[in-house]
Amino acid sequence: MAESKNFRSGFVTIVGRPNVGKSTLMNALVGEKVAIVSNRPQTTRNRIMGVMTRESWQMVFLDTPGIHTPRTKLGNYMMKSVQDAMDGMDGMMVLVDATQVGEQDRAIVKDMSTRKVPKVLLLNKIDLLAPEKLLSLIASFADSGYDAIIPISAKTGDGLDVLTQTMVAKLPEGPKYFPDDMMTDQPERLICAEMIREKALLHLRDEVPHGIGVEMMAMNKENDDFMEIHATIYCERDAHKGIIIGKRGSMLQLIGSEARKDIEALLGLHVNLKLWVKVRPDWRNRMDDLRNLGYDNK
Repeated sequence: MAESKNFRSGFVTIVGRPNVGKSTLMNALVGEKVAIVSNRPQTTRNRIMGVMTRESWQMVFLDTPGIHTPRTKLGNYMMKSVQDAMDGMDGMMVLVDATQVGEQDRAIVKDMSTRKVPKVLLLNKIDLLAPEKLLSLIASFADSGYDAIIPISAKTGDGLDVLTQTMVAKLPEGPKYFPDDMMTDQPERLICAEMIREKALLHLRDEVPHGIGVEMMAMNKENDDFMEIHATIYCERDAHKGIIIGKRGSMLQLIGSEARKDIEALLGLHVNLKLWVKVRPDWRNRMDDLRNLGYDNK
């Protein structure tokens, strides 16, 4: 495949603390839902790739788990995913929630400012912030060492054109790494499992969502128009199993129904989705369980 001599390309890592909108931003830039989103911290557990391709450039985004102090082996995996995503990167986007910038955000901003790559600081959720507060926030980061400070709203799209133009200008000349129609490197099994977990995150409360994992047991294409999918939702306590199933199976039915619609849109097929719930005590600290659920950095 011959590219223009001036074709630009590169890998751009998105980092920040949990729940600042990294996955929403990547989905908005790519133009497709390649990463699940929720208002729960630590929704993203893997490094997720999204590809944005135009005639003269290609940006490969690496969405990462929120930076936090890990308390489980799953947490350790997530933080290693962040570090791995920064190896060999051509650029970086550091994201903060402009409505609640705390000490952890400022520590991350300071730490990432030492990285020897083009980098921008993104102040997200400006649609929820008064203009005078935004100006004050920008001023507080004036000497932070970034190539640009860009106010954005990943939800509404405000500022994303400026962000794109700024990052493209920083990209090195390089090859087209992926075909024009490729938007992610995630296998369908993982995307479908994540869609199920997303619906559980949206509907479950308290500590239950953090202890949920989804294993795809089978994806059987019966014909050109129909697929049967079996998946198991893991949780850590018997009490959580009852909550996930719900009264007369109502919660599990709701999770399955909403996940099925997203999976059908992804696959372009009619889907029969069958879900089971199993208790796996402390699975976030068990390497065999982590591998079965796709969390395995070797």
